[in-house]
Amino acid sequence: MLYWLAKYVLIGPLLRLTCRPRVGGLENLPSTGPAILASNHLAVVDSFFLPMMVPRRVTFLAKSEYFTSPGLTGWLKKLFFAGVGQVPIDRSSAQAAESALHTGVQILRSGRLLGIYPEGTRSPDGRLYKGKLGLAQLALQAEVPVIPVAMVGTDRVNPIGSRMWRPARVHVLLGQPLDFSRYAEQKDDRFVQRAVTDEVMDELMQLSGQEYVDVYAATLKDKTLKDKTLKDKPVAAPVEAAGRVPASRAS
Repeated sequence: MLYWLAKYVLIGPLLRLTCRPRVGGLENLPSTGPAILASNHLAVVDSFFLPMMVPRRVTFLAKSEYFTSPGLTGWLKKLFFAGVGQVPIDRSSAQAAESALHTGVQILRSGRLLGIYPEGTRSPDGRLYKGKLGLAQLALQAEVPVIPVAMVGTDRVNPIGSRMWRPARVHVLLGQPLDFSRYAEQKDDRFVQRAVTDEVMDELMQLSGQEYVDVYAATLKDKTLKDKTLKDKPVAAPVEAAGRVPASRAS
């Protein structure tokens, strides 16, 4: 119930008024049956605009931190995400990743639409980054089509680091479904999974017009954070007694 209230009453009308979103390619969305919506990821609001612009309900696998924050704010956040049909997953270990994969397959086998961000995290600079294999594993195990979705303009509505959303035009574009049934007998082959993922990312690049970077976005974010930490770390003062500056060590 909260999903439809948010879409048509609580959030959707305001976003439509301020951002005048457009959608293209709805003819590529099946009216029934399971499918994966594989989207680029520019901003938090991607998860609002995508469900708002497609007629069928979309379920996302949300990180478990959204459901475990303490206090009143945490309780309200948990209530909201659970109410709009988001499913919490733990991504902290290989075993947790396997459990998340199982959850995604169950959602698809129940006939629903599953929203996935193949990059695994938001783009740090507006470019499109290397996709993770979880997308291919879901598509191959559940034997469902993948529909590439390009989000354009959401990074202007919700720039990185911003607390307030800003009015800006948003365009959601759905590409043609990708059928990977030809790999049914090779679903556990990592080379096949990489080929499937790369094919989806190529379609996303064509749809969105983004520059593609063949590294994981999370890797770049980790490196940026490490470089900032080292830059902000105070330089050790010379040790006069020893007559030299002690070697520094990254924390």
